[in-house]
Amino acid sequence: MLDIKELKFDEKGLIPAIVRDYNTKEVLTLAYMNEESLKISMEKGLTCFFSRSRQELWLKGETSGNFQHIVSITADCDNDALTIDVIKDGPACHTGADSCFTKEVYKAENAVKEFSFNTLYDLLISRKKEMPEGSYTTYLFQKGLDKILKKIGEESTEVIIGAKNDKEECVYEIVDLAYHVMVLMVELGISVDDIKNELASRHVIDHKVKQEKMK
Repeated sequence: MLDIKELKFDEKGLIPAIVRDYNTKEVLTLAYMNEESLKISMEKGLTCFFSRSRQELWLKGETSGNFQHIVSITADCDNDALTIDVIKDGPACHTGADSCFTKEVYKAENAVKEFSFNTLYDLLISRKKEMPEGSYTTYLFQKGLDKILKKIGEESTEVIIGAKNDKEECVYEIVDLAYHVMVLMVELGISVDDIKNELASRHVIDHKVKQEKMK
């Protein structure tokens, strides 16, 4: 465990802190801490920074309610920068955006696009908003909740059948099911964070016990 005294604060007594979403690893913001704000963050389990423009401490979420609950704080190899993984209550940026990093400056032409459930979710939201003609997703949104639920039922059956056949078929069917479940999420206004936070609150991996009647 690193002692705060081992950290290398700059000549103004500050250290940069890169805040990341614990679930997605998306960079949310870059802020600065002094020794006092870091101690407060560790005591409260909430991010507290030092505002260079106002020259004062500020607890993230104190006025907006968008608190950032700290999961871990890690120093780099030189002890002069921090990364802080958090579970956020709301947008990280004062503009209302999830992240402060939204203005793309450069993108390589041949860059490999990394898949994430968040990017798929955002794409589905845009489909519902724009309703492009000829899109299967548009078709589902136009037909409404009953059609979406029917497809989820069908795809669930296909997963079971695929699992009985082979792994490759099962993976294919799980992807179809996941897509339709995410369409349902968009239809009902359920976010990816809603699902992740619910999973985190249950401690599913180690503690969930299914109640079954012994016959």
